[in-house]
Amino acid sequence: MNYQGKNVWITGASSGIGASLAGLFAEEGARVIISSHEAEELESVRKQLEPVSRDVYPVVFNLGIPEEVKAAAGKVLEQFGRVDVLMNNGGISQRSEALETPMEIDRRIMEINYFSGVILTKALLPAMIENGYGHIGVTSSIAGKFGFPKRSAYAAAKHALFGFYKSLWAENHRKGIRVTIFSPGRVQTRISLHALDKDGREHGRMDPGQAGGISPEKCARKMIRAMKRNRKDVLIGAGELLMVWVHKYCKWLYYKVVDRISN
Repeated sequence: MNYQGKNVWITGASSGIGASLAGLFAEEGARVIISSHEAEELESVRKQLEPVSRDVYPVVFNLGIPEEVKAAAGKVLEQFGRVDVLMNNGGISQRSEALETPMEIDRRIMEINYFSGVILTKALLPAMIENGYGHIGVTSSIAGKFGFPKRSAYAAAKHALFGFYKSLWAENHRKGIRVTIFSPGRVQTRISLHALDKDGREHGRMDPGQAGGISPEKCARKMIRAMKRNRKDVLIGAGELLMVWVHKYCKWLYYKVVDRISN
């Protein structure tokens, strides 16, 4: 499997994992559509990739505004005709307890992390089925495997991704549709900087554990390797992935460990 000549659309592509994915797909000869609400940073990514590819196209929109998401899907289909690979990678995190988090923050996180990708998927899926091929990559998190303090809305949205996309695969894999769900652990991105607190303000600092995580480039390479192998459910990270297995096979230990986590 290679991506030469494929149309690849990546959300959350202005930095971190998304920007790294854009570079790797461009190296493989794909036409790369990069999206984010940050126009200047998207343009910076495009310019950085010029020595590799001039087939990189920014499409600016806000994942948190459904009307903009729908309009972006229509624009991309009109301009490029089809999308072969959709990387639903954009998202936002949280740093507040469930009781203190107002519903508008829960809804905002769910809109960005879950519904935006569902809107794009439903818009692009008919053409994928008609063409007999489409691959949807979904960036979840190990927080989509278990609960975690101060991440209730974030974890809920990541759990929801599994329910939707596993069902989508079951309905469409015989029509040529592939789905790969990624569950990264700690990756050195800016997600904790932009995480929302109970007042909707940005957390504004890098979490120590995240600062010691793997690089976005390493994460992106593992993602593309997994997609080429048509894997369905992929864990990416280092020692923190142990918590996934502890939660699955040793519940009492999981509850003991999570009870000691303060943030």
